[in-house]
Formats: sequence, C-alpha cells, structure tokens
Amino acid sequence: MKTSPLLWFGVVLVAAALAVGVWLGLSVQDAARQEAAADYQRAVYSPLHFKPAIDTATDAQCLACHREVLDDTPRVASPAGLRAGEAKAWYQQLSTYAGSQESFHRRHLVTGLAKEVMDLKCNFCHQGHDPRDEAPGTSATGAPQTDKGFTLRKQVNVETTCLRCHGAMPPFERMGLPGPWEEVRGNFKDNCLFCHLAQRTVRHQVSYLKAEAIEQAALKDGNVCYGCHGGRVWYRTTYAYPRHPWPGMPAGVPEWARERPVASEARYAVARK
Repeated sequence: MKTSPLLWFGVVLVAAALAVGVWLGLSVQDAARQEAAADYQRAVYSPLHFKPAIDTATDAQCLACHREVLDDTPRVASPAGLRAGEAKAWYQQLSTYAGSQESFHRRHLVTGLAKEVMDLKCNFCHQGHDPRDEAPGTSATGAPQTDKGFTLRKQVNVETTCLRCHGAMPPFERMGLPGPWEEVRGNFKDNCLFCHLAQRTVRHQVSYLKAEAIEQAALKDGNVCYGCHGGRVWYRTTYAYPRHPWPGMPAGVPEWARERPVASEARYAVARK
C-alpha cells in the first residue's frame, strides 16, 4: 500500500510546526533567564525607573521585579507575641478598614475597598527617580532644581500623591460646620452626603478613582467619605483639591479658593459623564 505524498507533507508540516514551537518556547525561557540573571546595577538603571518610560509602565512590568510588595503579608504575631488580630491601629478604627491587618501596598491595590473604589497603579505614586543621588541638580541624569514635583531624597512625592487621601479635613469654619466633624457628625446623619448631595457634586472624576462606586458606597457608609477626607490623617495639612464647577454653583469665589485650580491635572483626566 502506497503512502500518499499529501500525507507525508502533512506529517512534515506538523513536525516542523512542533519544532518551531519548541524553539520559540526555549527562546522565551532563555530570555527570561537572561533577564533574571541581570545584575542588580543593570536592573536599577532600567529605563522603567526614569522618565519618560515610567509614565507608561504597567503594573505587570513593575511587579515582574517587585512582586514581593503584594506577596509579603504582615506577621500573624509580633516577636513579643502580640497577635495582629487582637491589636487595632488608629487607622483601623473606621468601618471601611475591613478584614485582617494588611501591608501598605496590598491595602492600596488588592484589598476589597481598593478594588471597589480605587484604580491605583504603581506609577501613580512611583514616578521614577535617579538612584545615583536622590537630590535635584546633582547629576546630569537627575531632576533639575527647577522641578517643582521633586521631593528631596524621597522615592515618592507625598505632597502630590499620599496627601490627596491622607490629608487633614479643612477647617470646620470654612465648611460651615458648627464644630469639628468628629464632634458634630451625628447632627448630619453621620454622612458627608447630607450636604454634599447638592454641593461640589463634580468630584472624584479622575483616572485613579472609581467615581460612581464611591458615590454608591458613600450612600451606605459615611466613612467612605471621611476615611479619605480626614479619617486617616497622615499629614496636618489639607490637599488643595480642584474646585470643579458644579450645577448650581454660587457666583463668586471664596477667598480661600482664589488660587485653587478649576480642573484636575491633565494626566488624570477622564471623560465627564
């Protein structure tokens, strides 16, 4: 019985395809091994750590080397024997801090509240820095001294990142409250939306937050608002939020708002709904 030439051709084609697949697989593995074998100094000076590459870096690219920020979790108990589940820090007192103690990065990226109301990326905080000397104007590759977004010897500029959600609540007199929110919240049904359903209603419309989800969650729990606007304060100062025009906005600008921007930064802009 003769074997059809067409059958032989098919066998050769399949064999060739398998060989190419194996070769590609080995090539990818080899590339991964070479990347993993790169010495520390070359990794430190990866273009992803500098402008402009950091601006478009994806979380997957960052976590390829920094996966431990999500994999590592706090100790179940301290060296002295104090169990994490039996101790509550000051920032864990609000109802929005649910679940067990978590690490800094996990709280901002993968926990329930983070996924519900935030859309933070690695490069929201990490905007690149020169590892040679974290001070402006000291090297040809470093940030110039005229760079207003540079914080001396810090890998993250907290004034333009952390402060947005961990600043102090504005003075209660400015907001027309009879006293500090912690003391008078009961008079407003313990919810900022008692007033803010009608005031400054154009808010949270930036790429690193989920505006609709925040509004829905805030209707059920006032700490969704308070948690980021005074409830988990790391700084004594307040963040100067843009004062977006809203329907029914009163004419004139209050003295305290005269230098406030009227739109969010362009790099965080999203389509208005």
